[in-house]
Amino acid sequence: MRKEEAAPRIPVHVAIIMDGNGRWAKRRGLPRLKGHQEGAESVRAIIRACRNAGVKYLTLYAFSVENWVRPRAEIRGLMMLLKRFLSRQEYELHENKVRLRVIGRLADLPPEIQRELKRVMKATERYDAGQLILALSYGGRAELSDAVRRIARRVRDGEIEPGDVDEKAIAAHLYAPDVPDPDLMIRTSGELRISNFLLWQLSYSELYFTDVLWPDFREPQFREALAEYARRHRRFGDIE
Repeated sequence: MRKEEAAPRIPVHVAIIMDGNGRWAKRRGLPRLKGHQEGAESVRAIIRACRNAGVKYLTLYAFSVENWVRPRAEIRGLMMLLKRFLSRQEYELHENKVRLRVIGRLADLPPEIQRELKRVMKATERYDAGQLILALSYGGRAELSDAVRRIARRVRDGEIEPGDVDEKAIAAHLYAPDVPDPDLMIRTSGELRISNFLLWQLSYSELYFTDVLWPDFREPQFREALAEYARRHRRFGDIE
């Protein structure tokens, strides 16, 4: 009698650095914004792929604190794409009971974008089938700095003692302390760095790098990343 094969391990939380939109456009002689537009289609495809695979949390590095130095026209275009994405994606969030969340310095975003994000977050906050987390005006160092400031205020106000500040206390003051750390971090476009993304949370994540540019990264490429993850053995400091 043939032994049944074990089901593949599926990460609970996948985080993605979506890189390569500009290069995708440049190689085709197109404006950079066209690359971002095509990248938005990849976002929608990967949201569906996560749902199909059983991934419960998806965090997307959508706009970093460093991205504010980009040309104003490009930033305006990105904010317009974000607003359009929210409008088009909201139906699927409701249909599939997926909660939208944002990590980062939300107050940095244009007021109309803030309002739309808050509206969709409020409308989906009770859903528990999965979570889509957008990192907007986000930086890992900024997140840790904000956490330290919140802790310092609590120490100043006598709510906690300095001796109480340990790893657990720091984690509790991050932007989304209830979200489990990513099991798998994916970066597209061939760059081999994490670029100030989830510096605290990626401590024991599996890292997967691919040369595929983000606009070309769809469900087949995502499944390749999941297959690679399933082949790895996570030890968390233990021995073989």
